[in-house]
Amino acid sequence: MFGYSEEQIAAFGLSFGVGGFMLYMLFIIGHLAWESKAGKFGTFVIFLGLAFGMTGFVAKYLIQWAIGIK
Repeated sequence: MFGYSEEQIAAFGLSFGVGGFMLYMLFIIGHLAWESKAGKFGTFVIFLGLAFGMTGFVAKYLIQWAIGIK
């Protein structure tokens, strides 16, 4: 499709597509904290609890980059 292989399209979608969704999820979590008037500690707890799963995805990407594998 458009000169790209399926592997290239999947790699692009995984890198930028999921990354974009993660940024949108952070926006939603921040809006939730703002609407609930959570305060500084409450906002920290909300981000820690709801955004902790994203760190595994980011860590996987950074480890692959550091090792040099695709």
